[in-house]
Amino acid sequence: MEFDVEIDGWPDGTDWAGLADRVAGAAAEVEPTLGNPRLSASLLFTSDGEVHALNREWRGKDKPTNVLSFPMLERGELEALAPHGPPEMLGDLALAYETCTREAEEKGVMLADHAAHLIVHGLLHLAGHDHVDSDEQAEAMEALEIEALAKLGIADPYGDRN
Repeated sequence: MEFDVEIDGWPDGTDWAGLADRVAGAAAEVEPTLGNPRLSASLLFTSDGEVHALNREWRGKDKPTNVLSFPMLERGELEALAPHGPPEMLGDLALAYETCTREAEEKGVMLADHAAHLIVHGLLHLAGHDHVDSDEQAEAMEALEIEALAKLGIADPYGDRN
């Protein structure tokens, strides 16, 4: 998968685009549909204000959040996508700097590790996974997140699994 990365307001000193590429590779190892070479996604590292506006406009929620996912393919379409052919846009992700920073501090983790977790989480949403309809659904998605992050040497962000 190829990422089109835009960075607005996140600190210099971290290769955010490189992190996104590494995360995408790990996510594709645990969710094979993400490994389709035709796929691309956009990733916006931005401010709480921008994510707040997107969340209000597209989801009807008048608040910022850590990550937003805007899928462009249904799960069935993604599963049926042949590996050869024209490029396909999987969807868009946006991460909010202030919220991500606050959450990383609260969890006692590095911002880059928390951002990696949120990118995995967002990619899984783009691939059709969710966590809102049932505990089983949430546990399955969390397990994929934990597995992908472990491939990057990042500890279980939920802290309750092996």
